[in-house]
Formats: sequence, C-alpha cells, structure tokens
Amino acid sequence: MSLRDALNIPSSQVTDEAVYRERRRLLAAFALTPALGLSGCAEAEPPAPPARPAASPEQKAGFRTDEVLTRYEDVTTYNNFYEFGTGKSDPSRARRSLRTSPWTVAVGGACAKPGKLSLEDLIKGLTPQERIYRLRCVEGWSMVIPWLGVPLADVLKRFEPTSKAKYVAFTTLADPKQMPGIDYPFINWPYREGLRIDEAMHPLTLLATGLYGKALPQQNGAPLRLVVPWKYGFKSIKSIIAITFVERRPLTSWNDLQASEYGFFSNVNPDVDHPRWTQKTERRIAGTGSKLFVDRIPTRLFNGYGDQVASLYAGMNLRTWF
Repeated sequence: MSLRDALNIPSSQVTDEAVYRERRRLLAAFALTPALGLSGCAEAEPPAPPARPAASPEQKAGFRTDEVLTRYEDVTTYNNFYEFGTGKSDPSRARRSLRTSPWTVAVGGACAKPGKLSLEDLIKGLTPQERIYRLRCVEGWSMVIPWLGVPLADVLKRFEPTSKAKYVAFTTLADPKQMPGIDYPFINWPYREGLRIDEAMHPLTLLATGLYGKALPQQNGAPLRLVVPWKYGFKSIKSIIAITFVERRPLTSWNDLQASEYGFFSNVNPDVDHPRWTQKTERRIAGTGSKLFVDRIPTRLFNGYGDQVASLYAGMNLRTWF
C-alpha cells in the first residue's frame, strides 16, 4: 500500500467490516481445529481441547492482541474529541468541517533538521502497519482497535533530535471555523500533549493514519493522531499539527487543567484511582446486540503492556509520578 493510499483509501478498496471480522474468525478457527483422524469409533476417547497457538512475535511485542475487536460503528461514534463537543456522540455528529487535505505538520525545537512538511512527506517511505491495541480511557471504558499507522520513532529520527531533546511536545489544530467546540474555553486551546523522549521512541508508540483499514474519520483524530497504548487515551492526541523536541517537560492540557487528577505520565494503573472513581476495573465496549458495554473487567497495569514498557519506569514511584 502506498503512503497516499494509506491516507486516501478509495471506497471501492475498503474491506467491509463484516468481511474483515469473518476473515479473522475463520483464520482463527482453522488455526485451532485439530486434524481429523482417519478412523474412529463410538468408544474412542473424545479429542483433547485444542492447544492455544503459541504467541506470535507480533503478539509478544505487543503489536497485536487476540481479544474481540470493538465494532467500527462503536469506535467511530463513542468518542472524546472536545474540539467538536463534549458529548460522546458529538464528534461523529458534527458537520464534516475538518479539512484534512492538504495537511502540514511543523517539526522543530531541539533537532538538527526542523521543517514544516505535508503529511505525505512526513511519513514518506514508511510502510503503514496494522497494530491491534487496547485503548483504555481515563473515564473507565476501553476498546480494542485495529489501527493503521507508522512507528513514531521512525518519523522522529529523520529530524535528528539533539541531546537536549528530553521530551516531545504535540499540538492539535485549533480552528473555531472547523472545530465548533473551541467556542467553549474550558480547556486552554490548543490541545497539547507530551511524552518523554524514550516513550516517544518506544516501538509501541504509533502515529496513526487509519483504523479498520480505512482512513481516520474526523471524530477519531483525522488525519494524524498519536496512539500510546499503555497510557490513558487522552495522551493519544488527535489532529496533530506540530511536534516539538524540548528539554523540559512540556505543558499538557489536562495536567494543566487539573494536575491532581491527570498526571503527566498517565500510565494505566489499577492501583492509582482517579480522585472521583476507581481505576481497578473498566467497561469494555463490545457493542453486542443492543448492549454497548459488556461486564466490567479488571484493569491491567500499563494496560497489559508491562512486559514491553515497565522498564521505562524502573525505580519510579508510580503513585507519585502518575
């Protein structure tokens, strides 16, 4: 798939979600089905339960999970994107006012090769990858989403960050003509987020351009968003227009608004509750029948990605640095 195709996929080439899911189900079923015996009788012992396939290298790396995917219609209609309204359905119901092409991203700060590039040039030469990640919102709900994107590290290295680049700051577009929610200044617009440089360079950190094999919809952060699966969802900033290498920890929107509730790191942690609700469990969005949520499930430290990322925080008090 070309880079341009990853950003502008013709409707004729989009795999229907039902086909996408059925293909994945059949492949899983074939992998689990034991070979039929050549002979047998009524008195034979029943076959042993099929062995669970060994985890693939992608699963061990955290790039995939075999958990049930959240339906496309739920991924795209249950959203937090306050630039388009505070209700969960507001971003998907908002008029399609966001102009995603042309789109430019300014990269600067402590780097040798700053520049302002088109989105196509920003990811030129990088092959889009599918990553199936869990998404855990700080509000206590979660999804499983097949993203399409490129590793953030592969993009950042092109700008040759210097030794002063201790953090990476991100900024969202803030245009009231395109984003009606900006008329309500409960956040100090534009929306800002940031990562430590080693978090930004981690293999799991993704710059997403699509989901379910389709280009990102407006409500999911078109045309470019961050995905950091071991952190609460608000760290995965949407509609990025600026990336800046900085020496000091950057100001981030929710931490700036209420630091006692939203820490800078915001790693998923069931042992550190939000002051107003527990983080020990979460409501997985399943969208089966008329039921949006399934029963609550336990929340895992680092959203289940501890094997991949726990070493980033060795020696840190995760209650202090939440």
